[in-house]
Amino acid sequence: MSDKRVSKQKVYTLLVEVGRKSGDGLPKGATGAALLCYASGIDEAEAVRETVAILKQADLAPLDVTGYGTEEERRAEGHEIDADESALMAQALSENSVIVAQMTPFFEADDAAKS
Repeated sequence: MSDKRVSKQKVYTLLVEVGRKSGDGLPKGATGAALLCYASGIDEAEAVRETVAILKQADLAPLDVTGYGTEEERRAEGHEIDADESALMAQALSENSVIVAQMTPFFEADDAAKS
C-alpha cells in the first residue's frame, strides 16, 4: 500500500443568487446578481457551505444556490464544457478553493421579466 493520500475532493458547478447588502460591490441600481462558481468539496453540500461562507466574507448576501454537479456529471448530462471552464475547475481542485467565474448583475427590468 502506498501512503500517498488520494484526494476525495471534487469540483462542483454552482449558481449562486445574491441579494443586495451594504458594501457588496455590485453595480449601482442592481437588485442582486447571479454568480457562476466552481467549488471544491468532498461532496456538493460541503462545496455549497464553503461557497456561501466565502461569499458572506466578501460582503455578499447569498439567497439561493443551485448545484449542477461535477464536470463528469455535467458531461454525462450533455453539457458542453470548453477548455477555459475545464481549466477553472482544475484550478479550483488544485487550490481547494472557490472560484467565481462569472457575475451577472440583476436590474429591475430583469426582475420584471422573470415574473
